[in-house]
Amino acid sequence: MKKIFYIILFSLTVLVSCTKTEPLRTSGIDTIDNSTYQTTTYFVYGFSFSRAMLVSTIESHGYDIVLYVNNDSPPGRLTFQANNLKPSFAKAGDYADAEAAKTAFNNLKTIPALQWQDMADPIAPNQLWIYRTGSENYVKIRIVSTINEIRSTLPYGECTFQWVIQPDGSTTFPGK
Repeated sequence: MKKIFYIILFSLTVLVSCTKTEPLRTSGIDTIDNSTYQTTTYFVYGFSFSRAMLVSTIESHGYDIVLYVNNDSPPGRLTFQANNLKPSFAKAGDYADAEAAKTAFNNLKTIPALQWQDMADPIAPNQLWIYRTGSENYVKIRIVSTINEIRSTLPYGECTFQWVIQPDGSTTFPGK
Protein backbone atom coordinates (compact mmCIF):
# COMPACT_ATOMS: atom_id res chain seq x y z
CA MET A 1 0.00 0.00 0.00
CA LYS A 2 2.83 2.33 0.87
CA LYS A 3 4.45 1.56 -2.51
CA ILE A 4 1.26 2.48 -4.40
CA PHE A 5 1.01 5.73 -2.45
CA TYR A 6 4.57 6.71 -3.45
CA ILE A 7 3.93 5.79 -7.08
CA ILE A 8 0.80 7.95 -7.16
CA LEU A 9 2.59 10.80 -5.38
CA PHE A 10 5.52 10.61 -7.80
CA SER A 11 3.14 10.52 -10.81
CA LEU A 12 1.23 13.57 -9.60
CA THR A 13 4.47 15.45 -8.96
CA VAL A 14 5.67 14.72 -12.49
CA LEU A 15 2.34 15.77 -14.02
CA VAL A 16 2.18 19.02 -12.05
CA SER A 17 5.78 19.97 -12.75
CA CYS A 18 5.48 19.47 -16.51
CA THR A 19 4.54 22.76 -18.10
CA LYS A 20 4.18 23.27 -21.77
CA THR A 21 5.35 26.66 -22.95
CA GLU A 22 3.64 27.80 -26.10
CA PRO A 23 5.86 29.52 -28.65
CA LEU A 24 5.28 33.25 -28.93
CA ARG A 25 2.98 34.21 -31.78
CA THR A 26 4.56 36.07 -34.69
CA SER A 27 1.27 36.66 -36.52
CA GLY A 28 -2.44 36.78 -35.93
CA ILE A 29 -5.68 38.67 -36.16
CA ASP A 30 -6.34 40.95 -33.20
CA THR A 31 -8.60 43.84 -32.21
CA ILE A 32 -7.69 47.09 -30.50
CA ASP A 33 -9.96 49.91 -29.35
CA ASN A 34 -9.71 53.28 -27.64
CA SER A 35 -11.70 52.45 -24.49
CA THR A 36 -10.38 54.30 -21.45
CA TYR A 37 -9.90 52.56 -18.11
CA GLN A 38 -8.99 53.90 -14.69
CA THR A 39 -7.10 52.61 -11.68
CA THR A 40 -5.12 55.40 -10.05
CA THR A 41 -4.66 56.94 -13.51
CA TYR A 42 -6.39 56.74 -16.86
CA PHE A 43 -5.07 54.32 -19.48
CA VAL A 44 -5.96 52.49 -22.68
CA TYR A 45 -4.70 49.22 -24.07
CA GLY A 46 -2.14 49.32 -26.84
CA PHE A 47 -0.89 46.34 -28.81
CA SER A 48 2.57 44.80 -28.48
CA PHE A 49 3.73 42.87 -31.55
CA SER A 50 6.72 41.34 -29.75
CA ARG A 51 4.46 40.06 -26.95
CA ALA A 52 1.49 39.39 -29.29
CA MET A 53 -1.03 40.89 -26.89
CA LEU A 54 -2.84 43.96 -25.63
CA VAL A 55 -0.75 45.87 -23.08
CA SER A 56 -1.72 48.71 -20.78
CA THR A 57 -0.31 52.10 -21.71
CA ILE A 58 0.74 52.46 -18.07
CA GLU A 59 3.66 50.22 -19.06
CA SER A 60 5.68 52.94 -20.79
CA HIS A 61 7.58 50.64 -23.14
CA GLY A 62 5.26 47.66 -23.16
CA TYR A 63 3.18 48.46 -26.22
CA ASP A 64 3.93 49.32 -29.84
CA ILE A 65 0.75 50.98 -31.11
CA VAL A 66 -2.44 52.54 -29.79
CA LEU A 67 -5.66 53.39 -31.60
CA TYR A 68 -6.66 57.03 -31.51
CA VAL A 69 -9.85 58.73 -32.71
CA ASN A 70 -8.93 62.13 -34.13
CA ASN A 71 -12.00 64.36 -33.86
CA ASP A 72 -10.44 67.45 -35.42
CA SER A 73 -12.54 66.85 -38.52
CA PRO A 74 -15.93 65.19 -38.02
CA PRO A 75 -16.85 62.38 -38.14
CA GLY A 76 -13.34 61.70 -36.90
CA ARG A 77 -10.51 59.57 -38.22
CA LEU A 78 -8.98 56.45 -36.77
CA THR A 79 -5.20 56.46 -36.52
CA PHE A 80 -2.50 54.19 -35.17
CA GLN A 81 0.14 55.98 -33.14
CA ALA A 82 3.51 54.53 -32.18
CA ASN A 83 5.28 54.42 -28.84
CA ASN A 84 8.82 54.94 -30.10
CA LEU A 85 9.19 58.64 -30.95
CA LYS A 86 10.16 58.17 -34.59
CA PRO A 87 8.34 57.92 -37.92
CA SER A 88 7.21 54.30 -37.85
CA PHE A 89 4.37 53.82 -40.34
CA ALA A 90 4.28 53.51 -44.10
CA LYS A 91 1.20 52.77 -46.16
CA ALA A 92 1.76 49.82 -48.48
CA GLY A 93 -1.56 50.15 -50.29
CA ASP A 94 -5.33 50.73 -50.41
CA TYR A 95 -7.42 47.95 -51.95
CA ALA A 96 -10.92 47.81 -53.38
CA ASP A 97 -12.08 44.83 -51.33
CA ALA A 98 -11.07 42.34 -48.65
CA GLU A 99 -9.91 39.67 -51.11
CA ALA A 100 -7.58 42.05 -52.93
CA ALA A 101 -6.15 43.29 -49.61
CA LYS A 102 -5.68 39.74 -48.34
CA THR A 103 -3.91 38.70 -51.54
CA ALA A 104 -1.61 41.73 -51.40
CA PHE A 105 -0.89 41.05 -47.71
CA ASN A 106 0.01 37.41 -48.40
CA ASN A 107 2.18 38.40 -51.39
CA LEU A 108 4.08 41.10 -49.47
CA LYS A 109 7.32 39.24 -48.72
CA THR A 110 9.89 42.06 -48.71
CA ILE A 111 9.57 45.62 -47.48
CA PRO A 112 10.25 48.07 -50.29
CA ALA A 113 11.75 51.53 -49.82
CA LEU A 114 8.99 53.53 -48.17
CA GLN A 115 8.25 57.03 -46.95
CA TRP A 116 7.87 56.73 -43.17
CA GLN A 117 5.36 58.89 -41.28
CA ASP A 118 4.58 59.50 -37.62
CA MET A 119 1.08 57.97 -37.63
CA ALA A 120 -0.95 55.56 -39.71
CA ASP A 121 -3.49 58.22 -40.66
CA PRO A 122 -6.24 57.52 -41.48
CA ILE A 123 -6.74 53.79 -41.17
CA ALA A 124 -9.60 52.11 -43.02
CA PRO A 125 -10.57 48.59 -44.04
CA ASN A 126 -8.58 46.97 -46.87
CA GLN A 127 -5.40 48.94 -46.28
CA LEU A 128 -1.90 47.55 -45.80
CA TRP A 129 0.55 49.29 -43.49
CA ILE A 130 4.14 48.58 -42.53
CA TYR A 131 5.14 49.33 -38.95
CA ARG A 132 8.78 49.73 -37.86
CA THR A 133 9.28 48.99 -34.17
CA GLY A 134 11.67 50.86 -31.91
CA SER A 135 14.04 47.89 -32.13
CA GLU A 136 13.99 47.99 -35.96
CA ASN A 137 11.74 44.97 -36.50
CA TYR A 138 9.09 45.20 -39.18
CA VAL A 139 5.40 44.31 -39.04
CA LYS A 140 3.00 44.11 -41.97
CA ILE A 141 -0.58 45.00 -41.04
CA ARG A 142 -3.81 44.46 -42.97
CA ILE A 143 -6.79 46.44 -41.71
CA VAL A 144 -9.68 43.95 -41.62
CA SER A 145 -12.45 46.15 -40.18
CA THR A 146 -13.03 49.36 -38.24
CA ILE A 147 -15.73 50.92 -36.09
CA ASN A 148 -15.84 54.68 -35.66
CA GLU A 149 -18.88 55.97 -33.77
CA ILE A 150 -20.14 57.77 -30.69
CA ARG A 151 -20.84 55.58 -27.64
CA SER A 152 -22.16 57.10 -24.44
CA THR A 153 -21.42 60.59 -25.85
CA LEU A 154 -17.73 59.70 -26.38
CA PRO A 155 -15.89 58.92 -29.62
CA TYR A 156 -15.31 55.17 -29.89
CA GLY A 157 -12.92 53.52 -32.29
CA GLU A 158 -12.12 49.88 -32.89
CA CYS A 159 -9.87 48.17 -35.40
CA THR A 160 -9.44 44.50 -36.24
CA PHE A 161 -6.18 43.83 -38.03
CA GLN A 162 -4.11 40.95 -39.35
CA TRP A 163 -0.38 41.17 -38.70
CA VAL A 164 2.94 39.39 -39.19
CA ILE A 165 6.15 40.48 -37.44
CA GLN A 166 9.63 39.85 -38.76
CA PRO A 167 11.32 39.26 -35.40
CA ASP A 168 14.90 39.03 -36.68
CA GLY A 169 14.91 42.61 -37.98
CA SER A 170 15.30 41.75 -41.65
CA THR A 171 13.01 43.22 -44.29
CA THR A 172 11.92 39.82 -45.60
CA PHE A 173 8.88 38.13 -44.06
CA PRO A 174 8.88 34.39 -43.48
CA GLY A 175 6.75 32.31 -45.85
CA LYS A 176 3.78 30.26 -44.73
